[in-house]
Parts: sequence; structure tokens; C-alpha cells
Amino acid sequence: MSKNLVIVESPSKAKTIEKYLGKDFKVTASMGHIKDLPEKDLGIDIENNFKPQYEILSGKKKIIKEIKKLAEDAKKVYLAPDPDREGEAIAWHIAEEIKDKNKNIYRVSFNEITEKGIAEGIKNPTEINIKRVNAQQSRRILDRLVGYQISPLLWKPIKYGLSAGRVQTVALRLIVEREEEIEKFVPKEYWTIHGIFNVSESEIKGKLEKIDGKRAEIPDEKKVKEILEDLDNKTGKVSNLEKKEGKQSPYPPFITSTLQQEAIKKLGFTAKKTMMIAQQLYEGVELGSEGPTGLITYMRTDSTRISDIAKKDARDFIQKNYGKEYLGSTSRFTKSKNNNIQDAHEAIRPTSVNRTPEDVKKFLTPDQYKLYKLIWERFLASQMADAIFEKTVIDIEVSKYLFRAMGKVLIFPGFMKLYTETVEDAEDEEQQILPSVNINDTAIPNRYETKQNFTTPPPRYTEASLVRALEQKGIGRPSTYANIISTILERGYVDLKEKRFYPTELGRFVVKLLIDNFDKIFEVGFTAEMEKKLDEIEEGKLDWLELLNDFYRSFKNELEKADKQFITNLKTDILCPQCKKGYLNIKFGKNGFFLACEHYPECNFTSNFKRDEHGKIVLIENKAGFEETDIICDKCGTRMVIKRSRFGELLTCPKYPECKNIKNFLRDKDGKIILIGNGYILDEKCPECGGELQLKKGKNGLFIGCKNYPKCTFTSNYMINEEGKIVIKPKPTVQEFQCEKCGGRMVLKRSRKGIFYACSNYPECKNTISAVKNEDGSISPKK
Repeated sequence: MSKNLVIVESPSKAKTIEKYLGKDFKVTASMGHIKDLPEKDLGIDIENNFKPQYEILSGKKKIIKEIKKLAEDAKKVYLAPDPDREGEAIAWHIAEEIKDKNKNIYRVSFNEITEKGIAEGIKNPTEINIKRVNAQQSRRILDRLVGYQISPLLWKPIKYGLSAGRVQTVALRLIVEREEEIEKFVPKEYWTIHGIFNVSESEIKGKLEKIDGKRAEIPDEKKVKEILEDLDNKTGKVSNLEKKEGKQSPYPPFITSTLQQEAIKKLGFTAKKTMMIAQQLYEGVELGSEGPTGLITYMRTDSTRISDIAKKDARDFIQKNYGKEYLGSTSRFTKSKNNNIQDAHEAIRPTSVNRTPEDVKKFLTPDQYKLYKLIWERFLASQMADAIFEKTVIDIEVSKYLFRAMGKVLIFPGFMKLYTETVEDAEDEEQQILPSVNINDTAIPNRYETKQNFTTPPPRYTEASLVRALEQKGIGRPSTYANIISTILERGYVDLKEKRFYPTELGRFVVKLLIDNFDKIFEVGFTAEMEKKLDEIEEGKLDWLELLNDFYRSFKNELEKADKQFITNLKTDILCPQCKKGYLNIKFGKNGFFLACEHYPECNFTSNFKRDEHGKIVLIENKAGFEETDIICDKCGTRMVIKRSRFGELLTCPKYPECKNIKNFLRDKDGKIILIGNGYILDEKCPECGGELQLKKGKNGLFIGCKNYPKCTFTSNYMINEEGKIVIKPKPTVQEFQCEKCGGRMVLKRSRKGIFYACSNYPECKNTISAVKNEDGSISPKK
């Protein structure tokens, strides 16, 4: 008897779904996309209405052949990739391949991979949403047109292989412009004065807020002394007393962008790692006797709505475990956060609130548990009561000076009993528990405290604040943020130091050249407008070919102009110190950027450079252009220098090749050089025996080993933490999954060509899949 065929993207998702569908269904996996644009060619016939020239991906011919055979024998075919644009495109490509084998092809969507969610999906089949497919195709074609036609223009002035992504460049632009804003910032001095008063046998600390009814502005120490002299020997009184109840409502359940932001801030995950683990929780995790089970709803959504059943289950759980007083309003989060196309889904929530994090902890990896706990707590808290505070304000007047003390006391925790959100770069409000006082009570000054302050520039972006900025400005989609961030890191356009993004010289110059030559395409507003138009295509309000033609019409003009004369104004205002005639230009060589005289070859002056705190280019003043240090070479007595190579920084003797002394070093958080080598003792203790750890020299370089060897054989690779200290490098998280051919476990292997996954049933099954190491150190299959 023929079965119904269900086609999904991944083996783990297939296994979970097959458990619920039973014997009348066969579930198979396409292993992601089966077609894409060619890797090395533009792949778009611009003259023929931008027709994309799709190719079957490497390694997918055998999978397509198997899917065709299964489709031919099936009663019905249900295409069930993820319910978003990428999933719709995968379904469309599969349908194009099998339409001659079976006429009964349907599209189904699963918001959650549970028995109920799958039953609802199968019960309500639809056709492929071609408008959604066209929105995905439009994005892919736009990105390809920009990337493949602009990137080569960067290769001649800088280096081969640079990329100029349509959206990634705008994200990089935000980081570069924030850095320039910081460099141009001039801090202003200001002072604050606090008074400590004795009132009714209690002590109250208040900040000077007003002078003669106007906001207190204290620019310098001279003004501070004038105020203190005027306050001397004067007694105050309580002039105003306010007590009022304040409420704080819970945060809505997660959408894609807020999940990424909170996982970055609370768990230290990257956006990419967050989405990878969320995908695992959505597709299903083995829960012992329950088998594979989907733990969360679909994780690519902009909607904060939740179903009535999920809401009822949450409220029942809250009443049973916390009490009726902890129940929140029933009308919360009935509308989406944004009026966009991904509002078709619910918010990200657990598929069952009764499946607590502790209940499933033993079945999850540590990272899966952390993310599931975060999603579970955020969802449950969203249905809890407001937190209630008593806010108190006491004003104390001393002559014409008004001091204000503020207090805040938590009366009822409400949702905060379970969940609080992490706030980055927040200014601390001075809060204190204030005593009971009355208006006109005498306030006797005990002392005055003064503090010098300086205004601060806007903070550099963290991964969380960059995601928030991209969302607020409408750049890209939440599902693309992880890829945008990983791309600009992998390309060397930015560095991540102490969890903040710093643009590299390469990143700065890529942005400068692209903005100088393409004044429209890489504008924030233009990029955001394109996102809105992609949504309109999916909604059926805009024809996708109309969008592509409109875009290319203006893009072609800019491209032709840049192709004829690509502006590469990398000239500085620094006069050549050698010939005194020409100015120095920024050039790029095998070891990175350097300065060279514009009159080359008549003048051969070159120098490395650095930027000062204001972003100004400064020559590294020594003949060879190396960074000098105070470290003396122990072989020849010469002061050692830091050279920059394509492998990074090297501490070496400047007399090379006569003296070949090279030392390993690291920089602490202040940039100070610390020598390291064989025998260097770490602050960290051995996790196995508690003994001292030291650096040891092996055939592959330095590594961490226990000083108690051979009694203790602990070893590890090392890394430099945010404080500039050497610590144990955590072992990478390796994504586990099943072999799509035999159902065996895929295990990580290493060869001289790199890392890859191989089936544990080798040699009976010889299935292998390439592996990639992500920027967070985790290892996953190559898509």
C-alpha cells in the first residue's frame, strides 16, 4: 500500500514528525536547499527579466533522485520545510523537481512540532505561496547583483576576495560611523553635589537638582566652591514629599530579535549560536521514553501573540505554582510588535508550559537547557502580574538650593519573581530606602560630597545592541542578523573586543570606498525601504519584477559610473617626511595597510601607522615602521620590536636575520605586553586535580598542561579572555544529528583536509558531511 510522503529539511525534524504521523506516512529530509544560484557566476539573466539560473547543489543529486522515487510511489506529497521565505523556496524547488512524478503535491506548515501542531498542519494543506517565493527570490537576486558586481571593484585598490554585501555593508557602516562618533567626541566636565542630611534622627542623601528653581548646572570646581561657601552654616527643611505606587509590566514573549538580544546578554551566546540551538529545540530533542519532541514553537517570528490554549495552560500553571495573585491581565500581547509579514506565527514559546526546564534538563545539552529555560521563563512571566513598587521622592530646600532624594521599594514582585531583563549601558539611578518624614521637618546638613564627572560618548555596539539597531532601523530581517554579524567578523571588517565591535582598518576603508562610489545603495534609509518592498511582494501588493527593474535602473547608472572611475581617495594630510613634497597615501600590502609617498617611485618612503584616540592617523616613528618595545633581546641586547605579518603580531629582534630571536606574547586589557612561554604559570587551577597549570611547548605550539604531570594528565588549548589573561579554552560545542541514510549517529572526525562528520556505522554506511567551525567556536554541518 502506498504511503503519504512528507518532505522536510533535516533528519532530526523528520524523525520527530514521523513519530507523530504513524505508519501511513513516510518522512524524508532534503538536507536544506537543493538548488541555488551558481557559486562562481552571477547566475542571473538580467536581459531576460532577471531570470535566476539555479543549479542543483553539490551532493544533492542523489537526494533528489531518492525524493523523486519516493514521490512517484506516494499517494500524496506534503512539503513541510520551515514556515518562512527560505522554507517556501525549498518547497518550491522540490515541487519543481517532482511535479512530473506526482500531481498531488501540497504545502503544509508546522508552527510547533508536536502531535497537535503536526495534526493541524496535515489537516490544513495549502498550495505553495508563490508570492512568498518571489519575495525570497527578490532578496537573493538583489544580494547577488550587488555582491557580485560591486565586490570586484574593491579588489584592485585593496585586495582580492573582499565582499560588498547589500545589507552587511550597511551594518558595517553603523559600526564604523559609531567609532567615528566616539573619536570626534569631546568630553565636557561637570560636577555633582550630594548633601547628607539628618532629618528626624535619620540620614537622607539627596542630589542637588535645582538652584533658584532652575536645573543645577555645575561646569567646574570653581562653581562647586561658590556653592559650598553659600551653603555653609545653613539649615534646610523638607519642602516636598511624594509617595506613589508604581507598576512595571512584564515583557512580551520572545520574537526572533529579542530572543537573540537576551541570549547574547544573559547567556553570552552569539546570534548565530542562538538560532542554531533554537532550531534544535524546534525540530525536536530526544526525551527518553517520549522520543523526539519539539520543545518550542517556530523561532522566526515578529509576532508577540500566543494561542488561547497556550495562554490558558500558562495561567493554570501560574495559579497552581505561584498563586492567583500572580495572574496577569488576559488581554496582554494580542497584537504583533511590527506590522510585517512574519506576523503569521505566534511568539516563541514552549510547546508545553508544563514541561519545565528542570523536567527536561537531563535530556538537553547545557546550551539547549539554558536557551529553553530562557524561553520558558520569559513566556510564563509574560502572563504574570505587574511588579508593584512604592516610589518616594523627598525634596530638601537649603536656601535657594533644592536637593532630591529618591527611593524605590518593591512591594509585590509579580513577574519579577521569575524573570528580569538585562539592560545594557543603563545609567544607575540612585535608589535608597527612605525614612518616614514630614513636610517642614528640619534638615541639618551633615556633610556635602562632590564629584567631578565627564560626559561620555555613545557606547560601541555589542552584538545585542547591533541587533537592536538593525531591527529599529529596518535593516535586514531578524532571521538574517546572525549571518550579517558572522560575515563581517569572518571577513575581518570588525574585531570583537570585550564584547564590543571595533572596526578594523580594512572595515573602515571598505565602507569609505563604497560610500564614496555608491551614495544611494548603502544608505540606511534606502536599505530599510527595500525591506518594506520585499514584505509588500509577499503580501501581493508589489510585483517582484517591478521592484528588480526599478532597483537595477538606478543601480546600473551608479555601477557604470564607478566602473569607469572608481574613486579611491585614500590620500592623507600628512606631508612625506622624506621628500617633503608629496603627501602620504594609504596602501594595502601583504601585511596589511601602510603609508607610502604619492610620488613613488621617485620617493620610496613607507611607514606603518596607527590611529590615536581621536581616529587621526599617526606614523609609527622608526625607520622600519615597526612598533618598538622596552623588552631587551636576551641574545644580542637590542630593543625588540613588534612586526606585523599575515599571521598576526610577532615580537622579534630587529637585527634579523643576524639574530633570529622570537618570543610569544600577549597584550593585557590595557595593551601592555606580557611575555609568555614554556613554564608560564596560569592563575587558573587544574579542573581535575586542583594543581597549578602552566604553558608547555609541544610540536604544534604552546598548550596548557598540569604541573602535576604525569600524575595528572590534563591538557587543553589556551585562549586570551577579556581581561587579557590566559585561560583554558572551552571545548567546542559539536552539533549532533542523525545520518539521513541509515539513521545512525553522525560523529565528528578530523583529517589532514579538515573536520567532517562521518556515520558511526562505517564501513557499512560511508555517509560523510563537511563540518564548519562557527565564530563562537561551535561546530556544525556545512549548509
